[in-house]
Amino acid sequence: MTANRFISPLDHLIVGVDKALRVVGGVTAMSRPNPATHAMDSELSDTDRRHSAGLMRVNHVGEVCAQALYDAQASFAHTPQLRAQFEEAGQEEEDHLAWCAQRLDELGSQPSVLNPLWYAGAYVMGAVAARIGDPVSLGFVVETERQVEAHLNSHLELLPQQDAKSRAIVDQMRIDEIAHADAAQAMGAAPLPMPVKMVMRAMAKVMTTAAYRI
Repeated sequence: MTANRFISPLDHLIVGVDKALRVVGGVTAMSRPNPATHAMDSELSDTDRRHSAGLMRVNHVGEVCAQALYDAQASFAHTPQLRAQFEEAGQEEEDHLAWCAQRLDELGSQPSVLNPLWYAGAYVMGAVAARIGDPVSLGFVVETERQVEAHLNSHLELLPQQDAKSRAIVDQMRIDEIAHADAAQAMGAAPLPMPVKMVMRAMAKVMTTAAYRI
């Protein structure tokens, strides 16, 4: 039987850099079918198309950040069970990333040019939360996913009614984010202090406002 190979910090660094380059470079693959596949592709006005593209670019940025967060939290998790949970959630978030990228292309638009910045910032936040301890790391997931759920609910109201493809993607993302938050809560998430939640909301506001345009 082959012995388990020791994974050095350098190995983790190389894997992490490779993951970051693939995410910000748009090299992602989906493990589940795109929920928009069977949605009716309605004709959109130029105004509605630009609006949908702006919202889906925001969602794409959110998924870039999710990749960074889950990768950092998995790397610094204190137990194998928690690491496996973060890796599984990260895989589902990679589906979201691919779906959003595909929809942006269909809308004749592109991801945010600031994706490297968003990824780096999110990775640092995830690493800090994980280093503090697993309950805090899980609490960070719960708060992040609850904020994302609210954000996606607002997008279901803001997206043009006839943009069934974008709406199908956003709705499935919302379902997955709820499940991620519930799983983190069940694993022993610690509640975050209100000032931390307020800072997270403020940072999310800056990100979404910028990503809608660039």
